[in-house]
Amino acid sequence: MTASSWTADRVPDQTGAAVFITGATGGIGFEAAKLLAAKGARVLLGCRSRAKGEAAAARIRDTHAEADLDLVEMDLGILASVRRAAERVAKEPRLDRLINNAGILCPRRTLTADGFESQFGVNHLGHFALTGHLVPKLLATPGARVVTVSSLAHRSGRIAFDDLDASGHYGRMDRYAMSKLANLLFTYELQRRLAASAADTIAVACHPGVTPTDIGRNFPWWLMGLFMLAISWRTHPPSSGALPTVRAATDPEVAGGDYYGPSSRSEYAGPPVLVQSTAASHDEEVAGRLWSVSEELTGVRYAL
Repeated sequence: MTASSWTADRVPDQTGAAVFITGATGGIGFEAAKLLAAKGARVLLGCRSRAKGEAAAARIRDTHAEADLDLVEMDLGILASVRRAAERVAKEPRLDRLINNAGILCPRRTLTADGFESQFGVNHLGHFALTGHLVPKLLATPGARVVTVSSLAHRSGRIAFDDLDASGHYGRMDRYAMSKLANLLFTYELQRRLAASAADTIAVACHPGVTPTDIGRNFPWWLMGLFMLAISWRTHPPSSGALPTVRAATDPEVAGGDYYGPSSRSEYAGPPVLVQSTAASHDEEVAGRLWSVSEELTGVRYAL
C-alpha cells in the first residue's frame, strides 16, 4: 500500500470492536474517536470533565447520529482516578483497542496529586498505570492492541532518572521530550513482554506530526502564534494528524512494535506510514529500568 493511498476511506469496518481513547474531547483524540465511531466501533471517550465529554459526544453525533459512545471520566494525574476508570472499562464485554492519547505540553513546573512532575506523571505514568490495570481485559480480547501516541519531540528526550520530579532542574520542553521518549520506551518494552508471554495482544506507537490543537495552551499565546505561523505551511489539520493513530489501531498489516507517523520527509504532515524512532527509544536497558521505576512509582504490576 502506498503512502498516498492510506486515507480515512481505508479504515476497515469496526463494527463489534470496543475502543477506549484517553484525551478524546479535543484535538487528534477527538478526531480519532469520531472516525472510529463512524466506522462502527463502540468508543469510550476518556475525559477529565464530564461536561467536555458530553459536548464531544454531541459533536460526534451531529454527523454520526447512531454512534455508539460512552464517557469515562479520568484524571491521568491522579492514580486513584486512573484505577477507577480502568475498573469501569473492565466491565465492558471486550476491549479491542486502548489508545493512550492524552497529554499535556510544557506547563509551569507542577506536581500531580501523587507527587510526580506533571508531564512525566500524566503523559507516561498515568498511561503506564492505566494499561497495566487493563492488561487482563486486553489479553481476554482476541487481537487487542495498545496504541500509544508519542511525538517528534522524543528525538531530544532523555530519561532523567536522577531527577524524575524535576526538583533539580525544570525545562518545559525538556520534560515534554522526556515524557514522549518514555512513551516509546514503554511501547517497545511492553511489546517485548507481550511477545515473550505469547500474547495475542500487541503494542504499537504513533505520532501526529505537527497539527494545531490546544495542547500548546500552556505556551504564551504570542509565542505559540509565532511558532505556528513560521511552520504553518508544513502542518496538517487534526483530522489528518489523527490518521497515524487510526492506522496503528486498525490496519490489519500493523505488527507489534510498529511506529506510525506522517509521510513527509520532516514527518510534520502527510498520510500515515511506518517511521523510525531514535536509537535511544530502542535502548532495552533504559526501557527495563524505566519499567521498574514506573512499577515502583505507580504500584502497578503487569499480569504478563
